[in-house]
Formats: sequence, structure tokens, C-alpha cells
Amino acid sequence: MIPVPLDFAFQAMAERSDRAPARWRRPFLHWLDAVETGWAVPLLIACFVAIWMLYLVIAYAGGGLHPDTLEAWTLGRHFAWGYHKHPPLTGWVAASWTFVFPLNDWSLQLMAMANAGLALYFVDRIARQFVSGHKRVLVLLLLMLTPAYQFHAQRFNANAVLLAVWPLATWCFLRAFETRAASWAVAVGCTTALAMLGKYYSIFLVASFAFAALAHPARRAYFTSASPWISAVVGLAALSPHVVWLAATGASTFTYALAHANGNALSSLGEARNFLLGLAAAMSVSAVLWVLIAGTRLKQFPADFAAMSPGLRLLFYVAMGTITLPVLTSLVMGTDLPSLWALQGLFLFAVLVVCGARYPIERFYTVNLTVTVAGVALVAVMVVAPIHAVYRNDHGYEEGRNFYAQVAGELTREWRELAGTPLSAVSGDDSLAFATAFYSPDHPHCARPFEHQNSWGLPRKATLDRGWAALCFRGQDYCGRWMEWVSSKAGHVVRREFTVQATLWGRPGLSRKVVVLMVPRGSGAVPESAAEDFSASRRAAE
Repeated sequence: MIPVPLDFAFQAMAERSDRAPARWRRPFLHWLDAVETGWAVPLLIACFVAIWMLYLVIAYAGGGLHPDTLEAWTLGRHFAWGYHKHPPLTGWVAASWTFVFPLNDWSLQLMAMANAGLALYFVDRIARQFVSGHKRVLVLLLLMLTPAYQFHAQRFNANAVLLAVWPLATWCFLRAFETRAASWAVAVGCTTALAMLGKYYSIFLVASFAFAALAHPARRAYFTSASPWISAVVGLAALSPHVVWLAATGASTFTYALAHANGNALSSLGEARNFLLGLAAAMSVSAVLWVLIAGTRLKQFPADFAAMSPGLRLLFYVAMGTITLPVLTSLVMGTDLPSLWALQGLFLFAVLVVCGARYPIERFYTVNLTVTVAGVALVAVMVVAPIHAVYRNDHGYEEGRNFYAQVAGELTREWRELAGTPLSAVSGDDSLAFATAFYSPDHPHCARPFEHQNSWGLPRKATLDRGWAALCFRGQDYCGRWMEWVSSKAGHVVRREFTVQATLWGRPGLSRKVVVLMVPRGSGAVPESAAEDFSASRRAAE
């Protein structure tokens, strides 16, 4: 008897399962039947958002929001066409969200996961241009097994905000290239400008669009139409308020971005290697599962690649650009290149791999992958999340997230006891200042301008006159030395210290000491000689 290869045995089993499915598979097959009728994909995305939202609620029950998320909300409190560190989109999104939803942890956790869900929706809009039925679901399921749409997404910052913007811009570009319609050309200009307003790293996406259009066989038809020129004009017009802001403020966002360009040829090679390895690691689980699904049919890859449709070929050039252009830039300029900067582009490869496979995929595999994704999510919620919460309650976070709400509450109580008025301004350690602004019922403004985050100077006299407080964790040397310096310059300063303790579901955790400076309203006389920048004093002390 000739043995049957294991791969053929699995494929035969898959075909039999599709013909006569087991009873437990039938609800899943009914759901897959509804992909083209419109409700299956939204249901999948809604379930994904809901279950990972529950994970965040449990895993971070004893801790506050990530400092990046708090920083985004802090930025958004003051509308501007740009901010010191990054372009303004992150702040705009956080401000718009909290205009509708309340200021608490679950609200901004929902914002982060809604952003991830929106990203998956736009990915599906791309996939449906090339495949139909359950293959569309396969793309999303493979992406749901990467860390980009849950763990990366929950840290809502200038990187995470691109999760939704990049696939939206890519979808518009594909449609504009194919149809050359003015409406899609305008959409490309607007969405690429939006991506640039998220993070300047998006220049690599914009450049990849140009590269893909030039490399594609239909480039002549595209560039002799009005479409690319409409996109360019609209994009520049949409960016013009930010450009004006850059000119008026000295382009501090560029300065912050260029601060990452401090390497040499050897370090750049290491950065490029780690960048590629990091992206490979992020896709590793999905890649292994795809190999199991495709089996020996992977041998058809060269033929499938040669027969790739024009739209997929365009997407392939975009994907190559988003990887090679950052690597080349890092090698030439010596810039840092963390792989997390590029996680929002992983969808390009998932779409290419699944939609580029010209052979049929049995629904047996899609059902199995759905069960796998659901199983991973349930284990994360029921096992990993409680363990994470308990561990962090006992061991804490580097940035002190366990204590944010307690610190804000205690500072507010002591301030009102001292001054009898709401706290209006706070600074000190950035994470604590952002947290106090968010968690305190007074919602004070962060008094230290973002352009002075590395200066540690004295607050303005007007700020001290209105009343001001600053916080540091005990043991933060740079912050403690700054407090000592401020105490000697700022007139009547009240210095206090208190201890906060983490708690989780009534269970006490680790504790930490917090040092506070308070300058009551009208008591912060500042000598003219105190206008010096503390950064020089700090450098001398170091």
C-alpha cells in the first residue's frame, strides 16, 4: 500500500469537511456565507474589538492609561496645526473622541480598539477588490494574529494612529490608479495628507505610491491623466496649514524627528537588520499558519506571482517601497529604525499573500483559523489578562501607571487643602503631569510647554501667579534636582511628600513615594535672575 503524504491527507479531509461539515462547523459556515451579503465582516471586526477591549479592561484594571495615550489627550486639549513632537492628528483624534465620550480609562481604551477595528475595515475594502467570500475573512484573521491590532493599538500614539490611515490611503490610491477618476484623486490627496499629519514616517507610504505608479506597466496612462496631479495639488493644499505652522514655530517637529538621526554606518546596519527581523517576528505566527493552509500548493507561488493581477502588482510595489525606502534612508542618514514604526503596513503583505494565491482555499481552513483566533483571544482574556494585572500590581510599571489615579487624587486633595481653589497647572515628570491632568477632577493644564520637555526650566511667572504644582517619584534624580532648583528660585514653595499604593480588586500592591511642590496662587514671585535654563545646571551636575 502506497502511503499518502500528510499534506494530501489534510487537503482531502478539508474537501470532505466542506461537502459534509460537522454540526459544530455549520454556524461558522453560515457566517461565511454572509460575507458577500454584508454582515459577516462587520460582525467579525465588532467581536474582535469587543473581546480585546475586555482584555484591556482586565489586564490594566490596576493601572492607568499608557503615557502616550495621556500625552495624546493632553495635546488635543489645545487645538493646533502641529505640536512639538509630532504632527497633530493624534491629538485631534483624542480630543474629538473625548468630546463625545467621558474622560476615563475604558473610554480611551475603546478609542484605541475602535481605531484598530477601523483599520481592519479599510483592509477589507482593499481585499474585496481582489477576492470574494471567505478569502476576505482569511486576510483579517491572519492580521488578527499579529500584535499590531491589539497590543500595539492599545498604546495610542503617533504610530498607532496610522493603523487606520495607511490602509485608507492605500485603498484610495488603488482606486485612483485604476479609475483615474477625479473623486478618487482628491481622496488620495486628502488621505495622504492625513497620513502625514499622523507621523512624518508616512512619507515612505507617499513615496511608495509614487514608486509603485512609476514601476507599474500602466504608468503612462496614469501619469498622462489628471489624477496624480490632482492628488498632489489637493495633498499640498490639505497640508498647507501645517506647513504654515512649521514656518511660524521653527519646525520643532522636524527637529524632534531628526534627533533619531544620530547613528553611523555600523549602527544603521544593525537598525536595518533589527527592523526586518522585528517585522518578520510580528508576522511569524500568521506565516506559519498560512504555510499549513497552503501546504504543497506553495509550490505554485512563482506561477501565481507571474500571473499577478495589475492591481495586486501595484500593491506589491507599494509593499516593497514601504520596506526598502525606510531601510535605505536609515543606511544613508544613520537614523533609528524600530520595527514598530512600520507595523501599520503589515496588511499589505497579508493581502498580497492571500489574494495572490490563485488556487481555491477550502472553507475548512477558514473555520479552523477562526476558531484559533477566537481561542487565542479567549485565553488572553480569561488567563493572560488576570495574570498580567496581578503581576503588575505587585511589580509595577516602569512609568508608574499603577499610581496615576491615586497620585492625581492625593495631589488634588492636598492642593485644595492648601490653596482652597482648583488646581490649574501642573508639571514635573511628564508621565505624572499627563496623568494628573487626566485623572484629577480639576483637570489642570500641563504647564511645561512641549518644546521645553528637555529643558526643565522654571515655569513662567504668570503660571506661578495662577497657582502651580509639580510632581516627581522619589528616586528620579533629574526631576528631584530640578525641584531643588525651583524651590530656590520660585518664592513661597510648599514641598510635601506622600506614599501611594497600588490596588487591584481590593488587593494591595506595591507602593511608591511621590514628592510634590506647590506654589499657591499669587505667591510665586520670581527674581529676574531666575530666567536661566536649568538644563545647563543639570548637565553640570551630571
